[in-house]
Amino acid sequence: MERLNELTAGMPIVWGGDRIARVDEELAAAFEPGDRLIVMQADGSLLHIPADEQEIATEAVDAASDAFDRMGTVSDEQISGFYDLFASTLADDGSFAPIAAANRSDVARARSRGRSATRLELSERMRADMIEGLRSWRDAPGGRGSVAETIHHDGWRVDQVRDGLGVVGFVFEGRPNVFADATGVLRSGNTVVFRIGSDALGTARAIVEHALRPALQLSGLPAGAAVLIDSASHAAGWAMFSDPRLALAVARGSGAATEQLGAVARQAGNAVSLHGTGGAWTIGGSDADVDAFEAAVYHSLDRKVCNTLNTCCIVAERADDLVPAFLRGLERAGERRGAPAKLHVLESSVRSVPKAWFARMVDVARADGSHREYQAEPISEAGLGDEWEWEESPEVTLAVVPSVEEAARLFNRYSPHFVVSLISDDEAAHDRFFDLVDAPFVGNGFTRWVDGQYALDKPELGLSNWQHGRLFGRGGILSGDSVYTIRSRVTQTDPTIGR
Repeated sequence: MERLNELTAGMPIVWGGDRIARVDEELAAAFEPGDRLIVMQADGSLLHIPADEQEIATEAVDAASDAFDRMGTVSDEQISGFYDLFASTLADDGSFAPIAAANRSDVARARSRGRSATRLELSERMRADMIEGLRSWRDAPGGRGSVAETIHHDGWRVDQVRDGLGVVGFVFEGRPNVFADATGVLRSGNTVVFRIGSDALGTARAIVEHALRPALQLSGLPAGAAVLIDSASHAAGWAMFSDPRLALAVARGSGAATEQLGAVARQAGNAVSLHGTGGAWTIGGSDADVDAFEAAVYHSLDRKVCNTLNTCCIVAERADDLVPAFLRGLERAGERRGAPAKLHVLESSVRSVPKAWFARMVDVARADGSHREYQAEPISEAGLGDEWEWEESPEVTLAVVPSVEEAARLFNRYSPHFVVSLISDDEAAHDRFFDLVDAPFVGNGFTRWVDGQYALDKPELGLSNWQHGRLFGRGGILSGDSVYTIRSRVTQTDPTIGR
């Protein structure tokens, strides 16, 4: 079969069975013999994978695939040893020094480009969380070979046995602590290939060189058990996710990029777990305690991550006392970060917020610098679904609604179906609310509890929303020990059995 060796501007490319995309001049000029073109059947996007990026991804999956073939000979004690060595290296100041230096360079480079660095900085707290996460995997049961169920028959039995799933492909944003999350899949006998965002690539290289690779070697694990795709190009991620040897493709990051990666993996026939659009909702009910409500707002806005409070609904009958409590919590959250808060208010709710908020100009601290803006601005109902990506100035949407039921309706229509809390002292109201909202994570206080390590004492690969439907057979927290398969093993004690 002939290979595609060149593209010409205007060339028609069929997608979706009956539609045509046209090659633009930039793509035609960049495409060279040996390159790949992925034609996305969902929207006609043309994804160019240069030959060198394809080679990087293929070699990484080769190594991980070969390593998985050898993981059956690796003991659980060796895997525990790997986590212990990895954690100990990160805990040693001398070994950690070059990693910290690389991270400082990454942070400085990101800030010079106007990029957010709140998730990129490898702080002492993040370092401690990585060490704690790795040690929790060290101490966790392996799970491989454990019998999930036994079905007994006369003269024979069937054991349902847990085992490793295979090669896990993992693409995540520029958060260095995700190394502890990604390598968690080794605990259940898998191997992993991962690509990190370009902002954190220098940090990732340093972690691999000074901590990950030595831990693999000293513990006797195959070198390909955990492989970094050493490329800043998105094309390397597309190439990896389109490799049919992946047992699972995990993408974590911004909504649009995550959706695209998921589409690439699905088109290749790979199982997908996406962790993209975030933004938590908090509902102030008719029986909410004012102080508890303010505390929930404040503690849900310590920093911007996926489970940060994004949209707050308050029932109209409590607007007089809960709106001021909300604003106090929001302002305190800004003071904690040394920046004024930013508020978006549903058009129909503007009258519930003091006029001074809409008249006051403040310096909103964003990733690309300070912006002089009105502190509060009205938005349409469709804007309730916007996730605010803030840097230092906490940014939230407020809506005053007729009832908790209406808040649940708005959540189900506009949110990514992710995290929601109802602040109320009425237990029956909480039960009704749980039945009404379509979300994997539902609470009665601050929203930032949604975290694998914080809530379940195990590092997560990602938190899944239900934006595209509920998850089959598992919870919304994907962790290393939840990546496994079931093998059936028969033991026959009666040799005379036949069908």
